[in-house]
Amino acid sequence: MALDFCLGVTLLLSMWTTAKCDIPKEAIQMECHDRFFVIAVDLAFTGSNPHFEAVDESGVYAITKQSAAQCGYSIGVLPMLGHVELRASYFSCHTENKDDEVFTFNFNLVVAIEGKIATYALNKTCSPSLPWSPREVTCEVNYMEVSVKSEVTCPSETKKEDWNAALKSAYTSATSDWQVMLHGDERVLPMNLSEAHKRGYAFHLTDSRLVLRAPYGQPESFSAEVKGVPVEAVHATLFSRQSWVVLMVDLVAACSMHEGSYDNSGYMMWDTPEVLHPLMTSESETRVKIGVDGELVEKPVAEERGYIVEKYNGTLQISIPYNAEGAIRKSLVSGDLFEFYVFALYLEQMLFGEDQMDTRLRAHRTLATPLLPRPLYSENRTVPEQRMFTVYLGDVPEDVGLVAVHLNGQVFTVPFMNVSSHTITKVIHPNNTHGYTLKVSMADPIVRQQFSKEDGAMQHTLEINYTLTVLPEYEPFYHLASVMAFTDVSPPVFDAVCTESGISFKLDRRPFDYLWEITIGSDLLTSELADQHGYIMSTDSNSLLLEVPLFSHGFKSTEATLKGFFGTFEITMRDPETSEVQSSSVKTCPFSTTELIMCSTDGRLTVVADLSLAMPNGGNPTRTNLRDKYCGPKETDGTRALFSFPLNSCGSTVKLGKEYVTYENEIFFSKKLRALKNPADPINNIDRVTVQCTYPLSGLFRLFSVYKFESDLAGVGRILHSLQSTEGLRSPTMEPTSVTQSPVYTTRRTRRPVSMRPGYQPPAKYIKVSSFLKNLPKKKGTLQSKINPRMY
Repeated sequence: MALDFCLGVTLLLSMWTTAKCDIPKEAIQMECHDRFFVIAVDLAFTGSNPHFEAVDESGVYAITKQSAAQCGYSIGVLPMLGHVELRASYFSCHTENKDDEVFTFNFNLVVAIEGKIATYALNKTCSPSLPWSPREVTCEVNYMEVSVKSEVTCPSETKKEDWNAALKSAYTSATSDWQVMLHGDERVLPMNLSEAHKRGYAFHLTDSRLVLRAPYGQPESFSAEVKGVPVEAVHATLFSRQSWVVLMVDLVAACSMHEGSYDNSGYMMWDTPEVLHPLMTSESETRVKIGVDGELVEKPVAEERGYIVEKYNGTLQISIPYNAEGAIRKSLVSGDLFEFYVFALYLEQMLFGEDQMDTRLRAHRTLATPLLPRPLYSENRTVPEQRMFTVYLGDVPEDVGLVAVHLNGQVFTVPFMNVSSHTITKVIHPNNTHGYTLKVSMADPIVRQQFSKEDGAMQHTLEINYTLTVLPEYEPFYHLASVMAFTDVSPPVFDAVCTESGISFKLDRRPFDYLWEITIGSDLLTSELADQHGYIMSTDSNSLLLEVPLFSHGFKSTEATLKGFFGTFEITMRDPETSEVQSSSVKTCPFSTTELIMCSTDGRLTVVADLSLAMPNGGNPTRTNLRDKYCGPKETDGTRALFSFPLNSCGSTVKLGKEYVTYENEIFFSKKLRALKNPADPINNIDRVTVQCTYPLSGLFRLFSVYKFESDLAGVGRILHSLQSTEGLRSPTMEPTSVTQSPVYTTRRTRRPVSMRPGYQPPAKYIKVSSFLKNLPKKKGTLQSKINPRMY
């Protein structure tokens, strides 16, 4: 335990002009004990260099290191407890003593606050709770003190030669004033008490007791080993001549100087002889009590706390668990983290002698352990399925704090600020320790990731360097931890929503999404592809947004009815090395429109057409048909009709170009019925509704087959109204080339090809095509520009 004593003499001179103030109650604690008075003042109030003064009727006296030991004071600055402590003997200098029963203490506490000296008056009156024994010995940390009843004369155990020498000297030199002989002095000459005081000794003659006090290490004291334990003692004979009678009193104080030890089983040990000096008592019964911080406890309580008192070969051995109740713990950095424990031992020995000269000995001793390793531990509590690193740093002492964390080399001060992907939480434990729970998202960019194809999993690695400090010195040290986790990885998944004009796809990017290619069909999704097909794409490091307009490339329309149809778009994720599709994001949305035409890959044309101009007044769409009068509508309403039929049926014609093929049919309202309904209405004023489907030849496998139609791509359809301009087209168009062949008619009633005009060959059943139709120009007035589809 470090002792910090005040020395300032010049400071004392400046204090005469300072004002005395009242100290805050929460900053000070004053207590009366059985044999001493104690003051504890918070260091947060006093600062690092507080000073004490003793005050009595004659003046104010600075307590210095030398005067403290001579006058019965011990002062210690205890940073581990956060206070400065003064202990004063009941027989200390400048203490008002009334009948050895009431003791009044007056002190000044002097502190420097913001460069100014402030003085606080402290006073307390105490009465001992136990009666005084015939002999009382106190072994303080810096002095020895003995007091005896004043009527007690020399004990019978005094050595004959010592007694004779003292007696002879007393008779020849004794006066009415008290004199003293110090037996450690080779000359053993008597001296008055003033001379003894100059040599560092203090003598007090109270109403009922004689007191001797001496600092350790006096020239007249002697050291020896008693039962193998080092002991220091001081022996003085006090005498006075009253007329023809000489009064002589032997005063002996002896203290164990054992420094204490520490064994591997975790005990601090301290030894003292049962009898420290022959003049203190004879070999007889000894009773022992132990405690901490000046408080003694009974044997059952001591045993419950783990204290052990053993007697062997005339020696008492006190064993205390290093972390027992009352021990003071402190962390220290010396490369790694260490700790040591300090125990303020308080011991009482009651020695019962045959001469009824009972002795009570009380000792204050500070025991300390050596530096003990104090390793922290880290525990990986990560659950990979949660995709969150959870690491616990535990067994952190209460005087150690976390100030920063390095995550894969990037430093974050504690507490974390404005960071959502990782957190640090302090966890308090009842055993005066605490811990920290660190959580870091595996998706955080600071986490290192590496994909293992062999394991089919993503390896996440986080190197952690905790920076901690020991308080209050703020000594830094470091604790390293490394955690790793494997997680199954899956291809990206888009979130899709339906819009009025198409489908919108959104992807929240993950660090490992680079393991897959995002494709539309077989084409890699790039900004160039998006521009080519009319997609609207925006992307950043966090997300990808793709808006797919209705009827754009890759958009599939199905389940058409008069109410509307369903549009589907698919985004695929492929292995970049094998091009194998790993997963896909598909979204189907319902749309509504006035007119619609769809050309499927399996050779079916589906059309919803507005027939309001194709029918005479009062006409019924159910009476319409295709070129083949047996091919009627599947659904109708007041003005519209739905037809769905194979391309090579219902009287369709085929127009073959160099790079494409177009199937065409018409929707009729019976001429006869038209004439009956309105004879005056010329036939030419009736709208002719033509429907077409155009396919690239490169995508066809079996052309003009009456058995099967196969195409890689859906065809491009259009609806032509004869009474409208070309802006009435109802679907995306593919412009035909200038060279065509004459129509080839097919119906559902015959499967044989119809003869063509001379000079033309009938269509081949299988045609090999070497060219590929790309980027055909579009006319104004296509379905995209004319139709305003809406959701239903």
